[in-house]
Amino acid sequence: MQKFIFLFLGIGSTFAFINGKDAGRLTPYAFTELRAFPKMPTNEANTVTIEGANLGRYLFYDSILSFDQSMSCATCHQQARAFSDTKRFSSGVHGVTMKRNTPGLFNLAWLPRLFWDGRANSIEGQAFQPVSAHDEMGLNWKEASRRLHKQKFYREKFKEVFGTTKIDSVLITKAIAQFERTLISANSKFDKVLQGGKYLSKMEYKGFELMNDQTKGDCLHCHTTDANAVGTTGQMSNNGLDVAINSDQFSDKGFGAITNNESDYGKFKIPSLRNLLFTAPYMHDGRFETLEEVIEFYNNGLRASYTIDSKMQFVHKGGMKLKDYEKECIILFLKTLTDSTFTQNPEFSNPFNI
Repeated sequence: MQKFIFLFLGIGSTFAFINGKDAGRLTPYAFTELRAFPKMPTNEANTVTIEGANLGRYLFYDSILSFDQSMSCATCHQQARAFSDTKRFSSGVHGVTMKRNTPGLFNLAWLPRLFWDGRANSIEGQAFQPVSAHDEMGLNWKEASRRLHKQKFYREKFKEVFGTTKIDSVLITKAIAQFERTLISANSKFDKVLQGGKYLSKMEYKGFELMNDQTKGDCLHCHTTDANAVGTTGQMSNNGLDVAINSDQFSDKGFGAITNNESDYGKFKIPSLRNLLFTAPYMHDGRFETLEEVIEFYNNGLRASYTIDSKMQFVHKGGMKLKDYEKECIILFLKTLTDSTFTQNPEFSNPFNI
């Protein structure tokens, strides 16, 4: 076990991003380089500052950005739930039920695509869509900008962060994206194991082994939990949830609706395994309420599908066929990826309640 720990220890250091033109005016946001995480991708067009992230935090929690001012980003993305919620499908301001489950928001900088269907390839692209979406916040961007500009508080904040009081959708989403980029979860028991401060129990370690054993759980190709502790490759995949022997049988085309490519039908973003105790229900359609149901699906519920991922090697026999003890071990390991400090971090909480 100790051999495993030291293989993946990185160097803990702090780094920050800030545009040269803003030096001296804004404070760089210091990100800690994380052990067992790849280098954090950055967006040079929207460098993160303390002031920018603070503005984004206010916008994230402000219902002013919804049509009837009844909901904010945080209505569906709740900190106590790792910025997901408890519902299978949430509803927007117009009472329209969303067709997919609300995903958690954490470690977004490492994800190549966002939303279940992968339609955004940046955090800025993700932050742009919910405000104007009819089934979410339902407010046109012109009105959103007008509302914010009417408030002295926001005029001053935008002037401080972006050097202008001309508020528009680009600057609003840049600020929200800066806040979302700071939502980093990396303080679970498993993280402490990687740092050498804790050890997995016998059953937890057995669960880790099973997940990374290609003849058993075979989870490692999609859910990274070793030298890359993000918990997902972030790629798009069809994991065999539904029977679909041809392209006409997908009730939700997922990524295929974005690419218009039949080979992408039924593919969805592979979610992180982190914070699963907070993010139920599970899957893009929230069909499973417990981790036990999820594991049982992979154990006995896999279905042949037109675009099923080639890495789902056990589909021919309906699943992994693990013993009850082995399933229990996997669940115990998954629970070590829980980061309670993330859901309680005051830096991510509602600033209007302070």
